[in-house]
This record gives sequence, C-alpha cells and structure tokens, in this order.
Amino acid sequence: MLKHIVALLLVTLTVLLQGCALGTSLQVYADSYDGYEFLYPNGWVPVKVPGGPDIVLHDLVEETENVSVIISDVPDGKTLDDLGTPSDVGYRLSQNAIAPPDSGRTAELLSANRKDVEGKTYYLLEYEVQLPNQMRHNLASVIVRRNRLFTFNLSTTDRRWQKVEDQFRDVVDSFSVY
Repeated sequence: MLKHIVALLLVTLTVLLQGCALGTSLQVYADSYDGYEFLYPNGWVPVKVPGGPDIVLHDLVEETENVSVIISDVPDGKTLDDLGTPSDVGYRLSQNAIAPPDSGRTAELLSANRKDVEGKTYYLLEYEVQLPNQMRHNLASVIVRRNRLFTFNLSTTDRRWQKVEDQFRDVVDSFSVY
C-alpha cells in the first residue's frame, strides 16, 4: 500500500513539474533602445548578422528555426494603413524580403489580418515559403511606430510546423512596440 501511495505521489509530482516547465517555456526579449519586446522559446540564442536585422535568435538544436526583427524608415507621418491593407503589405513583404526575385525562393501569403492593441495597429501575416531544398512556414507581425516599420519574422521548417505552431503563434502575437 505504501509503495502504491509513493508511486502515485511521484506521478503527480512529475505531472506538476512538467506543467510548470511548459508554463515557462518562453522568455522575454526586450530592446529598450528601439522600443520593442517579444517572447521567444528557451534554448534560443542571439546570432550576429553584420548589416542585417536588428536582432536574430535561433534554436540551438533546430538552427534554421529563427526569429528576427528588421527596422526600416518610413516617411514622416505615414501609418501602417497608409502602406496598404494587410494583404497589400503582406504581398510586398513576400516580394521584397521573404522571396525577392532571383532568390530561388517563392512565397505564398496564406493569411493577412489586422490586430489593434492599445491604439496600435499590427498586421499578422502567414506564409508558406518554398526554398530550393525545403518548404518553410513563416509568421510575421508588422507595425509602423515613430516613423519606422518594425517587421518581426519567425520561420521554421514545414516538417516542424505542426509541432510548434501553437507556441510560435503565441510568440508572434507577443511582439509589441512601445
């Protein structure tokens, strides 16, 4: 009887500890200089990309799984709505950044939605990207703030997409510019 109770307690403790670990599987990245923050999975590390995005983080195990923030200037007074609808902006992003001409990549915009949070407008975009050797899934969030376009992009292989989809949607949804 005592062995049965101890076994039950061990199983309960294991389940509780796993639940705690899952609840803390994301951590915060904050850039107070540029004024943005987002959640990202534990086990991801920064990567130096000279002349590239403001920040790039990638998974230590799945190294092609990554998140990046690119900051570009926009003309004074322009808003995200001035740049176009979510579909317009998503299409231009696919043509200019995700799968530019002569890159060997193609991108299909799967969805383009608008999200308003505390008076700020974000466009949430989803793509399937065909590279020469693999299919990838990209999620992006874009916002115009302080005359700058912030583009948050998360990418993974199509092979991993179903396993990480919910968590990665939470990551992209967490992107906030202040």
